[in-house]
Amino acid sequence: MKTKALQITAAIPQLVLYGVLCIPMFTLFIGAVATGIGLLFAFLLGVVVFAVLGLTMYLLARFEEARAGWTFDLNIPHHEFRTSPRTDGWKFLHTLALQWADSRTWIGILHGSLVSLLGLITVFCLHWVATGIAWLFAPLQGSTYLLGNFWLGEQPSWVALLLGVGLILFGSALIVGLAIAHRALSKQLLVPSREAELRTEARTQSQHRQQAISAADIERARIERDLHDGVQPRLVAVGMTLGMARRKLDTDPERVGELIDEARESTMTAVAELRQLVRGFQPAVLQDRGLDAALSALIGRSVIPVDIQVNLPNRYSDRSEATMYFAVAEALANAAKHANATKIVARIHEENGYLFAHIEDNGRGGAHRSPGGGIDGVINRVTAVGGSYNFSSPEGGPTVIEVSVPCAL
Repeated sequence: MKTKALQITAAIPQLVLYGVLCIPMFTLFIGAVATGIGLLFAFLLGVVVFAVLGLTMYLLARFEEARAGWTFDLNIPHHEFRTSPRTDGWKFLHTLALQWADSRTWIGILHGSLVSLLGLITVFCLHWVATGIAWLFAPLQGSTYLLGNFWLGEQPSWVALLLGVGLILFGSALIVGLAIAHRALSKQLLVPSREAELRTEARTQSQHRQQAISAADIERARIERDLHDGVQPRLVAVGMTLGMARRKLDTDPERVGELIDEARESTMTAVAELRQLVRGFQPAVLQDRGLDAALSALIGRSVIPVDIQVNLPNRYSDRSEATMYFAVAEALANAAKHANATKIVARIHEENGYLFAHIEDNGRGGAHRSPGGGIDGVINRVTAVGGSYNFSSPEGGPTVIEVSVPCAL
């Protein structure tokens, strides 16, 4: 923790540096924008220039936040890098272009511009201080003074001394004032107010609730679909088979035995499907032995070879483990059903209070998020607990999925 005096002292050389660099940096930025506009006629080149410029602005904003936070001991929230939800070949450029719509990036650029203006004024103040120091030595040159553009003529020595001291004090006071203004500007622009924090927190909680509701709706729809398409027809078939056996009880006893065996097989299949459906709610092994054992059991049932490494030394909250389990399960199911993959690589570990999973298959790719689909449900489930879910699945593959979930929920 730096004292306020130390913070101001650290800010002064930064202001001088910004004052020296502001004009060439501004010229470079204007040149890049003009180049991008000029290349818009060559569409792809113009898009690339503006996309790279957007990334540069994001990095400059992050630098401004880090510099101001270190200099003035400010608690500045982490600035997330916005990523594109696209899965096609335009994902990279779209991600870079999204930085133009990031309000915090523009705030960071505004902060850097205003600090550069303060720095330019600081450079002029330093010039005044240097002039004052020169005037302190003016009496050594005689009684007639020509200092810079100032002609003092025949004056007593104390006049130059007085002017020199005045310029030094005035310039120094302005420099300190500019550093204080820099601190106030950084605090005002980069540190959210308590009211803004509460609004952001309320908005985040509202989004999480909505995502949890969406995930529950998708899960309910999946259960209804599985019951309607699987268990229900089998139970109806059991009833019809038993009805046929009832009618043939007197006329064809041998056929009755066959029908009863058929009904028994259908019943066992329906029970197995119900067990599979219940396992989709919360596998018993997950509750009893934890995520590591549950993932091992999941891999054991996979029809595709899975190269998996799990480094989970602890047990975690039930919600965290369940969320990560279903995210991995959905990835494996999609690779088997839709991607025609022949190999899956999965890496799951704990780091800095989060569970991380990296899953990659060598399938045909082309996966996308559709409302109410499996990927949509997992994304809603993960983001509802404050985690993140990113995937890339270009046509031709591979499909890469990265999931993070807080350990404690």
